[in-house]
Amino acid sequence: MFRPVLFSELKNYSWKKFSQDLFAGLTVGVVALPLAMAFSIACGFSPARGIYTAVIAGFLISLFGGSRVQIGGPTGAFIVIIASIYGKFGDAGLLTATLLAGAILILFGIFKMGALIKFIPFPVTTGFTSGIAVVIFATQLNDLFGLGLNDIPAEFIDKLKVIFGNIGNTDLATFGIGVFTIIVICLVRRFLPKWPAMLVGMLAATAVAQILKLDIATIGSKFGELPRTLPTPGLDILPVSRFPEVLMPAFTIALLAGIESLLSATVADGMTGGSRHRPNTELIAQGLGNIGSVLFGGIPATGAIARTATNIKSGARTPVAGMIHAVVLMLILLLLAPQAKLIPLAALAGIMAVVCFNMSEYHTFIRMFKGPKSDWAVMLTTFLLTVFIDLVVAVEVGVVLAALLFIRRMSDISNVSAITGELGGDKNEVDDPDSIGSRNVPENVVVFEVQGPFFFGAVDGFRDIAMKISGDSAKTIILRMRMVPAIDATGLTVLADFVKQCKKQKMNVILSGVQADSQPMKAFEHFGLIAELGKENICPHIDSALARAKEL
Repeated sequence: MFRPVLFSELKNYSWKKFSQDLFAGLTVGVVALPLAMAFSIACGFSPARGIYTAVIAGFLISLFGGSRVQIGGPTGAFIVIIASIYGKFGDAGLLTATLLAGAILILFGIFKMGALIKFIPFPVTTGFTSGIAVVIFATQLNDLFGLGLNDIPAEFIDKLKVIFGNIGNTDLATFGIGVFTIIVICLVRRFLPKWPAMLVGMLAATAVAQILKLDIATIGSKFGELPRTLPTPGLDILPVSRFPEVLMPAFTIALLAGIESLLSATVADGMTGGSRHRPNTELIAQGLGNIGSVLFGGIPATGAIARTATNIKSGARTPVAGMIHAVVLMLILLLLAPQAKLIPLAALAGIMAVVCFNMSEYHTFIRMFKGPKSDWAVMLTTFLLTVFIDLVVAVEVGVVLAALLFIRRMSDISNVSAITGELGGDKNEVDDPDSIGSRNVPENVVVFEVQGPFFFGAVDGFRDIAMKISGDSAKTIILRMRMVPAIDATGLTVLADFVKQCKKQKMNVILSGVQADSQPMKAFEHFGLIAELGKENICPHIDSALARAKEL
């Protein structure tokens, strides 16, 4: 239940691994600095609180986590809920909610709910993630245009009315610095992909503002100098009688932290091709990280996908890299805090604009409309509720709607009531005329069979097989789908990702048993999967699939 990866890795630790972890930790620490400050300012706090979060939570999550290369810290997913809690209950309410969220995450891990959290439907996560990106971007317009507004409504529509009502007061120097930051980030990513683009953008904008002596808002003009040490731990929480008021926001923080961290850890598993992460250990570490963060004046934290990917690309081997990243941020705070006052707020707003664009995943959002109507309806509902109502409501309604649709689909498919819905090998039953055991399978061809509906709750086994295949010597994979009566957007997305993974490794994929008038075939056509695979690689029967494999 609780087996931190660090303690397993230290058994065979070496100087070679340490040198790789050291370089990765230094790189990620530098990359994390502008993001930590930008996320904190987007929540309405001093940039120092973002650094506190990255230092404390980042260290604890790596120390106790269930992933070898996970990087923890503040992320965009929390900005909306943090701002909402702080607006209603102040610092005491945010501290209380985050402490409760930490306790909930620890309970999730203790009761082995790591596998269950992965069953949050893809349309729900896409809907609230894209919605959060839109809401965060709206909060950055004031600093990006240099409007200097102090009293901005919290509601999305009212906020836009106030901002665009004052758009004529745009400060061109401020707006220019913000746009300049975005352009530099894009150019660095395009031509110097190994450089920390956001840090380069922030430093370039700061340098230009100082050289031209621009009279624009900076960290120093709004927040003063950053402190050079961590604050003393504090426990200024709400009275126990008011705990129920922040229980639902606390649950939302815990759910978001769980989803984001396990998603990030899963992505890391795919990038490294190594051992699978330990989900329940990771949830407990996330709980400890959040508790530690707010005790030292930080904000909620979770696994950060972009920083985790940077960690992997920089050569990280163990959780030591994540701990070094936290130490690097602490040293930056200690040594360079006075210089941070020169950073323009517009530069950090530009960084957040880029983060929002990446976070929106607009390609995925648009592609979802090519899937089943019920799925994109759930996604759109979650998105609109996130933007116009509240993230807590959006998650609640989205999950309930997805669950109801799942139940309805299951009741409609009465002819598969005895099928388990999991991925497994062919049983080679003697009374099965289509058994693979009675057929000649060409060399370097692997055959798998999917049994039952391929829905959001049944794709985890497929992911396991997909990860295993990546390390095998197979040249062609036949996926038998004769017993798959239906597939949803999550299944389509996972299958599309699997096909892309196989193409990268120069492996062919053939689908067998997909009938022309079936729901899966119609879903493949609308989703664009037929075009990606090629019609010749979608076969109605195992014999035609084996013949196609021989041709390849």
